[in-house]
Amino acid sequence: MFTLHAHSNYSLLSGTIRIEELVTFAKKHGSHYVALTDTNGMSGLIKFVKLCLEQNIKPILGSLVDDPKDKKFYAVFIAKNNEGYAQLCRIITTRKLKEDFSLIDLFSESLNNLYVITSSIELLKSIKFSQELKQNIFVELIVTQKAKPKTRELYEYAKENNLQVVASHPAYFVSKEDFKLHQIVTAIRLNGVIDNIPIELLEDEEYYLMKPEEFNQTWKGLPEAVWNADRIAHNCQVDLKLGEYKFPEYQLKEKEETPFSYLWKIAFQGLARRYQPLTEQAIKKLQYELEVIDELGYSEYFLIVWDIIREAKARGIMHLGRGSAANSLVSYCLGFTEVDPIEQNLYFERFLNRGRVSPPDIDLDFSWRERDSIIKYIFDKYGYDKVAMISTTVTFRARSAFREVAKVFGLSNMEISEYSKYIPWSTAEGLPSIVAKFPQTKSIDITIDPWKSILKYSSKLSEFPHYLSIHPSGIIITKNKLTDYAALEYAKNKGLGLIVTQPDMYSIEDIGLVKIDILSQRSLGVLKETMKMLNEFGEDEEEENLNVYKLK
Repeated sequence: MFTLHAHSNYSLLSGTIRIEELVTFAKKHGSHYVALTDTNGMSGLIKFVKLCLEQNIKPILGSLVDDPKDKKFYAVFIAKNNEGYAQLCRIITTRKLKEDFSLIDLFSESLNNLYVITSSIELLKSIKFSQELKQNIFVELIVTQKAKPKTRELYEYAKENNLQVVASHPAYFVSKEDFKLHQIVTAIRLNGVIDNIPIELLEDEEYYLMKPEEFNQTWKGLPEAVWNADRIAHNCQVDLKLGEYKFPEYQLKEKEETPFSYLWKIAFQGLARRYQPLTEQAIKKLQYELEVIDELGYSEYFLIVWDIIREAKARGIMHLGRGSAANSLVSYCLGFTEVDPIEQNLYFERFLNRGRVSPPDIDLDFSWRERDSIIKYIFDKYGYDKVAMISTTVTFRARSAFREVAKVFGLSNMEISEYSKYIPWSTAEGLPSIVAKFPQTKSIDITIDPWKSILKYSSKLSEFPHYLSIHPSGIIITKNKLTDYAALEYAKNKGLGLIVTQPDMYSIEDIGLVKIDILSQRSLGVLKETMKMLNEFGEDEEEENLNVYKLK
């Protein structure tokens, strides 16, 4: 048995099931498969896969997609294979980025790599069924008190039109006791007061994680639907190849060159500029480092970083490499860093060695005024379909959880501000006991409602994802289309037009995409302005002496 379909808290205020809870539940109850199908999102899928594999459970990857113009049209798409996973990433990306997205239009494409499961009678009646689609689409049957009349209609429609049926029990919260939390989370998402939310916008209160024996008992009269659920799970074979790095590609103009031969050439050219005269020690050290880089497969990564640095120099943009990259002679020769690792007796192995399981971490600082132009260069050079900023998941902390839950309970902004200023900048876990310690809160009785409930549910929201923002520096470049690996969406402020990956940095690293950190450094901008002033009002030789970019 597996759950068709569970919605985690990673769906950003849709479900309230923590991914860890979902996997633990499946393990505890002996489920061989478990499915995660967050609404219009795939933010949690990579984390979900990782946890499932650790527990020897087969993860089923999907998403519930609705039509933004009419919520009556919706369907769950489940990836059969890697091609289906990539197609799902593209569907979610289109749903998030295109205002004219139409769910019905998806059915004009081939969906052979996806299973489609829907209980939307409106969608079913709008689809033109090909033979291929009939093999991959299932009418979703749900047995709750609220859903029963609709389920009878769906079953009859399926039989009349020779469509397959599947037993399902959507799960938005762990247990019945969590339904109130789900109501609160829904109210936060809708920016409303809990008592005023239309009942049709709330999920069924029976949508909790159902145990296998309860599921089987519920569907004992329709074994065909249960068998189809098991068949879907059995046929899904997605391997995201976690931990296998997917390096970007550097396009070489010289066809006779390989990435490594070109890296070797420009590194030795840099060595000749840095060291005059050349020493045997420098030559041997550079050869050794290049051999390690080649063995580990990082040649193209180094070429891309070099290309970014080269462009910054051509534009006169202040920049500087930092961190353990300064231990590398290759970094020094390619202009990433300005610290001589031989002179300073720095160890390359601290930066990169044959035993290191993660890719090199090269942090590049740019003038805060000009960093955006470098980011634009990266997008323009490597393609908007292959480059994206990495997201960071902003979670609820004590103060934000308190404010949002208090708003849901109908408190005014004045009341919320009056008491939220006493809430510490800390995790929301254990918030009732934290607040009880503050003398400023003695004027309110936190043992009665609404304060008791506000603090209780604020605490339950601890570390729940709230919204996606932008990682301060992380950017990824892929060889193939980025949507082969991850779905994309706008960051919180859609008006800025900034697109980020739905998975955060940790999931991006787990799936093997390699980030480059393009950081903004205010002091580099100040330094450039200082040099400009010296150039305008000082002596030429003073400006020359301060030019940190002049190579040795």
